[in-house]
Amino acid sequence: MRDRARSVEDKAQRSEDLLDAAESLAVELGGVRFVTVAAVTERAGLHRTGVRRYYASREELFLELAERGWQRWRDAVTASVAGRSGLRPGEVAAVMAETIAALPVFCDLLSHVAMSLEGDVDLERARRYKTNSFRAHDDLIEALDRASTMTVEELQALAAAAGAFAAGFWQVSHPTPTLARLYAEVPEWGHVALDFGPRLNLLLRATAVGLVHTDERTAEDPR
Repeated sequence: MRDRARSVEDKAQRSEDLLDAAESLAVELGGVRFVTVAAVTERAGLHRTGVRRYYASREELFLELAERGWQRWRDAVTASVAGRSGLRPGEVAAVMAETIAALPVFCDLLSHVAMSLEGDVDLERARRYKTNSFRAHDDLIEALDRASTMTVEELQALAAAAGAFAAGFWQVSHPTPTLARLYAEVPEWGHVALDFGPRLNLLLRATAVGLVHTDERTAEDPR
């Protein structure tokens, strides 16, 4: 076990170490629902009670990881569209799909944030999550607005769809051991668990094109 952190820098590093440990365990075990605080602290090399110095609860730890996921998605989208312009709806959808699919733990956490994590921390921690995640979201939209032909409103709707699709499809494509066994016995039920990336890309492209088409039709006939 490592010595207790003393400096601000050491404490910040321990906090990151815990996030990294939680993320790596979620990848190895097939989802955050299988990750325990004890396993996280052991992976990070801390005493089992050490996590309480950095995160008040398991929920706060995973909410922090989700917040980091928003920042990583923003950074990935911004890097992907840097120096580009005139991106059509399908191209924007591809950027969103590819960048969020590359963050599997974030996709997993999006479901847990809505179902429990936000509601199971104190008010100020929930406020901080909302502030930082919305800031990352707005930065992401701003980057796409500069690079694409879509309107801000269309991009916001597409980002909302990306988050919802990624959260739902990730859960389906990463079944529990019971469902994995069932799908092995009945393959025609299990095919949906194999196509997370392609399905996400397809439906986001359809959504992007549909949003623009709907706006064009509305502009022609505002009734």
